Amino acid sequence: MVIKLEQDLSCTDIEVIIKYGKDRENLPRIVKLLKSIDIQIKCDNNGTERMVNASDIYYIESVDKQTFVYLEREVYHTDFRLYQLIEQLKKYGFVQISKSCILNIHYMDSIKSIFNSRMEATLKNSERVYINRNYLDEVKKVLRGETSI
Repeated sequence: MVIKLEQDLSCTDIEVIIKYGKDRENLPRIVKLLKSIDIQIKCDNNGTERMVNASDIYYIESVDKQTFVYLEREVYHTDFRLYQLIEQLKKYGFVQISKSCILNIHYMDSIKSIFNSRMEATLKNSERVYINRNYLDEVKKVLRGETSI
């Protein structure tokens, strides 16, 4: 992939043009990632409010009716419910992997089968999350690129 940057002082916003030939395998993933940069989730950490870019989120988990947003090294709390976040984020590469967790597939490093038809995903920051068998079909569709952008 070739990335070219060109400054144009007459532009008021960033414009991204993607040129491609026959090899379009990574195109949907690139588009999802670019679109997720503008999406932000309101979070807090010990009373400090912060807007977190969806493109920085590794996964989101609900524990004891509280929702936590996991980045590479930080964890934030958000007032949003998991079902609200999956609806907002699923078109940007997020997929539900269990009743209490949604995953940004862009940060998945590897995946392997474990017992009871479950899978273990290792993320780029070496964390591990588990994919429940009830969500495997949807995860496979996302990984194959069968879901719409």
